[in-house]
Amino acid sequence: MTFFTSEYESKLDAKGRLVLPSRVKAQLPEGDSEMVLRRGFERCLILYPMVEFKKVFSKISGLSEFNEEYRTLQRNFFSGTATVELDGNGRLLIPKNMLTYAQLEKDLILVGMGNKVEIWNPTLYEKHLISDPSELSKLAQKYLDV
Repeated sequence: MTFFTSEYESKLDAKGRLVLPSRVKAQLPEGDSEMVLRRGFERCLILYPMVEFKKVFSKISGLSEFNEEYRTLQRNFFSGTATVELDGNGRLLIPKNMLTYAQLEKDLILVGMGNKVEIWNPTLYEKHLISDPSELSKLAQKYLDV
């Protein structure tokens, strides 16, 4: 089972390739270099190991095609995905349209999100963080029953 946590600073090379941090690579299923990259709901990218993406794929593709909202979700979700593969050096090439979507340039922040990793432009990432610890506490109370 994959279990990604923490934040990692990373960089894109001149060809738009991302070298995954060793702690992220260590959580990938052994021998599986194929992954799925998708546009996030916010202006970031989401990287899934193939085994984890198949779970999401199953849920979304199982929605009824006769429901307009379901079709809209399916169309927008699946059109924003790309299969990527780690090369021998642990790099993956990010498609240009995805770099543009997430406003990724040289510096990146990778955020472990359990079964997936978010890839952010550092400036955009900062805007999505909670600055007041009491707000985080309220969210935890609301959604975690703590």
